[in-house]
Amino acid sequence: MTAPATQPPVTKVKVPGQRGGGRGPGKDGMEGRTLNAFSHGFLVLWAVMIVLPLIWILLGNFKTDSQIKSSAWTWPTEWTFDAFQRGWEKGVGDYLLNTLIVMVVSVPLTMLLGAMAAYVLARYDFVGNRFVYYFFVAGSMFPVFLALVPLYFMVDRLGMLNTYQGLILVYVAYSLPFTVFYLHSFFRTLPTAVHEAAVIDGASHTRVFFQIMVPMAKPGLISVGIFNVLGQWNQYILPLTLMQKQSGGDEDRSMLAQGLVSLMNQGNYETDLPALYAGMTISMIPVLVVYLSFQRQVQSGLTAATIK
Repeated sequence: MTAPATQPPVTKVKVPGQRGGGRGPGKDGMEGRTLNAFSHGFLVLWAVMIVLPLIWILLGNFKTDSQIKSSAWTWPTEWTFDAFQRGWEKGVGDYLLNTLIVMVVSVPLTMLLGAMAAYVLARYDFVGNRFVYYFFVAGSMFPVFLALVPLYFMVDRLGMLNTYQGLILVYVAYSLPFTVFYLHSFFRTLPTAVHEAAVIDGASHTRVFFQIMVPMAKPGLISVGIFNVLGQWNQYILPLTLMQKQSGGDEDRSMLAQGLVSLMNQGNYETDLPALYAGMTISMIPVLVVYLSFQRQVQSGLTAATIK
C-alpha cells in the first residue's frame, strides 16, 4: 500500500494595508489618508496666507486713503490708476531704476564667480580644498547684522558709500557663500566621464567649464539665480547702511525696499497709502514675472541633484 499524498500546508500571506480576510483598508491606509489630508490642509493654509495679502495690496491700489483706513477689505468704489501715477512721481520709478542698475551687474557677477568657485571645489582636489569650501559654508551662516559696522567703515575707506559699485561688490560678497554651497553639490553630481573625454580630446579647463559643464548645470544655475534675484531684490538692511546721501549734495540712490520705507514715512500721519500700495505692486511685478517664467527650471534644478 502506498501512503496517501499529503498536501503541503497553505501559508496565508498578509497583504499590507488589509485586515484579516482582506476586507477594507488597514492601518497603513488610514495613516496614509490622514497624512495626505494634513499635507493638503497645510498647503491650502499656506496658499491663503500668501494670496490674501496680495489681494489686500491690489485692492488698496484703487481705493482712497480714507477707504483703506476705514475698512481695508471693502471693494473699491472707483477703479482709477491715480495711485500708480502718484507713487511713480514720488520716487518709485527712480528706486526701481537704481535697483535694476545694481542687479544687472551684481546677479551675473555673482553667478559667474560662484559657478567658477563651486566647479573648482567640486571637481579638483588640491591642498586646502576642504578649508576653502567650509570657509564659504561658514560665510552663509554668518549674520549680516554683525558685519554692518565694519562693512560701513570698509566701504567708506574705499570711497564707495552711496555708489552703485560699492553696493554691487557687497551684494556679490553677500550672495557668494550660498551660491557656492548650492552649486558645489550640483557640480559633484555631473558625470565624470564627459569631463574626462573632453580633457582627453585636448579641451582646456576653461573650455570644459564654459562649453560642457555650464550647459549641463543649467537647471542648478537657473535655480540659484532665481534665489539670488529674490534675495538681492528684497534686500533692505544693506542699502539702508551703504546708500545714504553723503554731504555735498550727492544724488539719492536708494534701492526699492529702502525707497518704499521712506515713501511710507514721508507724510508722517498723512501717508498716501494707495500710492504706497502702488509702489509695492510695482516692486512685486518683476519678481513674479521672473519666477513664473522660470518656474519649471527652478523645480527641475531643485530635484536634479537628488535624482542623479
